[in-house]
Amino acid sequence: MKVYVFTGPTLSAEEARAELDAIYLPPVAQGDLYRASLERPVAIGIIDGYFERVPAVWHKEILAAMSQGIHVFGSASMGALRAAELATFGMEGIGAIYEAFAANALEDDDEVAVAHGAAEEGYRALSEAMVNIRSSLQAAVAAGALTEAARAALARIAKGLFYAERTWPHLLQRGLAEGLPKGEVDALLAFLPAGRVNQKRLDAIAMLRAMRARLEAGAEPKQVRYHFQHTEAWEQARRAAGRQALGSAGARPADGAGEEVAPHDALVEELLVAGVYARVRGGAMTRALALEMARQHNLHVSPEGLRDAAESLCVERGLRDEHELRRWAREQRVDDLERFLHDEAQRRWAEAMFEPEAAEAIPDTLRVSGEQAAFAARALDKQRALASSGTMHPTLADVGLAEADLFRWYFEERLGGAVPADLALYARAAGFDDVDAMRRIVLRELLYVRWAGSDGRAPAPSRRSARSGPGAP
Repeated sequence: MKVYVFTGPTLSAEEARAELDAIYLPPVAQGDLYRASLERPVAIGIIDGYFERVPAVWHKEILAAMSQGIHVFGSASMGALRAAELATFGMEGIGAIYEAFAANALEDDDEVAVAHGAAEEGYRALSEAMVNIRSSLQAAVAAGALTEAARAALARIAKGLFYAERTWPHLLQRGLAEGLPKGEVDALLAFLPAGRVNQKRLDAIAMLRAMRARLEAGAEPKQVRYHFQHTEAWEQARRAAGRQALGSAGARPADGAGEEVAPHDALVEELLVAGVYARVRGGAMTRALALEMARQHNLHVSPEGLRDAAESLCVERGLRDEHELRRWAREQRVDDLERFLHDEAQRRWAEAMFEPEAAEAIPDTLRVSGEQAAFAARALDKQRALASSGTMHPTLADVGLAEADLFRWYFEERLGGAVPADLALYARAAGFDDVDAMRRIVLRELLYVRWAGSDGRAPAPSRRSARSGPGAP
């Protein structure tokens, strides 16, 4: 199960990992949550996010993620703000800060804003959040280290400061300048080292624990009561977000973990020099369009759908069991097999939806790859040969073979491979209606090959050219 959490100055990734095993990313910016949702995580948690120098995370990307079955949690900082704003839509807020915003006891963004260092410095906080100041002042009053009047005065002074200027030394200095008794300021100064309350940190930890409990209980896909609208503005923002790397608005992932991955440009270079870029790009375009269609239909993949996708993939790749599938996934550097199979299930759904349109597009697709003439000529020749011999619908008796021998000929001699362990799965994955349909077609092929007195491939392009032409999908 993949889980993403955006954090920064509130809680380091190292501290957070002690509470929840997740992929930790820098403070969230606009587009980051959308990109994270493309990885099909079970849940996303928002702690920290950018406010000023880059656009903040958009409400709509959170709504889009939840409509796809992803649980989205928020607390402490930007997460608490967005959770309060989207609670009625299903975003889950955790902690005292969220509750204060949800109850309208707090309203301003600057209540949680802090100045902080760069990623290389671990996003070290350089100022104190207003919510932490309020909590610490209240704790000092409860401990008898501060009067209520002094608390109210210091809260007023702190609120009047620019958020980046809110530090305890500066606040206490301003308090003295405005006439607070030195004795009270000194008492608060003595209280703070042990009594200071970091409410943002407490809320962040509470959210991670809530997420862990949800995951351990077995989180089902998120259910929402709204229909996500794919507006033109959303599509423009989505396309713009898709051109950036996850977390690019702030820094590289806070995790620092994971296997090294070849940069996209370097991978494209290898495809270009190998002469296969056009073919791969065609397949990638088909896949991207299919996944987008599934997303627009808010398609949820069931456990049965994942299992079917895994079985079909095993057939296509010649994998015998789950162990070989996982080994294949490691070899192909699939970092999240469940997410990959989820996409496979959605792609197959879209292909089934548009099967009639795809069938109509086959001739033009073959024309683009330069293969239409050869395949069409062979198809006509086979039709004429079978019709003239009166065997348009041959049976096993017509070829004098048992079914096992028929399929052994087809897979070993005609295709040059092994007979699949599960013919039904192979038939479905290869595009046949079922095993019966595959048998009928193979019977026709065997009779034609015998009639032609060859392996039957001569009138058609080789399998290599059929698969690797520049316009091939």
